[in-house]
Amino acid sequence: MNRIDRISAILIQLQSRRVVKAGDIAERFNISLRTVYRDIRTLEEAGIPLIGEAGVGYSIMDGYRLPPVMFTREEATAFLTAEKFVEKLTDATTNAQYQSAMYKVRAVLKTSEKDALENLDGSIEVLKSHSQKRAGNNNDHIQTILDAIIYKKVLCIDYFAWHSQEFTKRDVEPVGVVFLDSFWHLIAYCRLRNDYRDFRIDRIRKLVVTDTTYNNSKHPTLKAYIAQTAKEKHLELVVIRVDKEISNYLDHQKYYSGFVSEKTIGNKIEMTFLTMSIEGFARWFMMFGDKAEIIKPDSLKDRVCAIIMAISQKNLQETNLY
Repeated sequence: MNRIDRISAILIQLQSRRVVKAGDIAERFNISLRTVYRDIRTLEEAGIPLIGEAGVGYSIMDGYRLPPVMFTREEATAFLTAEKFVEKLTDATTNAQYQSAMYKVRAVLKTSEKDALENLDGSIEVLKSHSQKRAGNNNDHIQTILDAIIYKKVLCIDYFAWHSQEFTKRDVEPVGVVFLDSFWHLIAYCRLRNDYRDFRIDRIRKLVVTDTTYNNSKHPTLKAYIAQTAKEKHLELVVIRVDKEISNYLDHQKYYSGFVSEKTIGNKIEMTFLTMSIEGFARWFMMFGDKAEIIKPDSLKDRVCAIIMAISQKNLQETNLY
């Protein structure tokens, strides 16, 4: 970062809080305290109304803001809430860009609103399950992909295909990115397969933006692609009833099985699902089947009965061996 850009960024940072310590500025821009003091002096010479107190930090006179952008406290609170999600659920580059934007948001707030935002900062938190990985642990590709979409550039990726346990090199035309089931996905037209594919971004080992451009108009929008994909998938309607006493234990799991809706019928909860796999649903149902009943379809009842029969026969055979 050149000095002019750094001084401009320092000005925004000074406007983002009531008081900013010289050490915080030095840490953010990886510069010495001596350089910080020199940059602050430059701002003062430019007419910026700065107030400095030894051992405390620097502040700008209340009322000095960058026009014409202004945010309400509610809008700033929404940005703060979004910041928590960006921090935990995106990669390092996206997080850094968002933090830079948040400095600009804070910079145009009144002093009272800055204080309110700082007080609220510790009252919002986003927690992840133990199985959920942070995207930035394995890659830093999201912003690169979005840039490629903007400039219509073909991406060359080294991808690890989970189903085949193999690494492949693909040239793809990116359509968009989707956050689904705790992971970021790249939706793109794969030139190797001549079709659209879903690539989990944490499985992209290497990504290179090529000089080759593509015609974006021939691709559907991301929203249209998702809608079409959902329509093409064969989903089967499942209705079950579970005892109220165990329904709370299914709150988290039911969404992974295609949960749609539920209603209370006496002392039971009737749940409706749209599932892609009767086999998978049958095996999930068996975890709590002694406290539930299948309303439909009959194919699910038959599959559960078949699995129970197979388990019984296997255990009986093993018992006879001993």
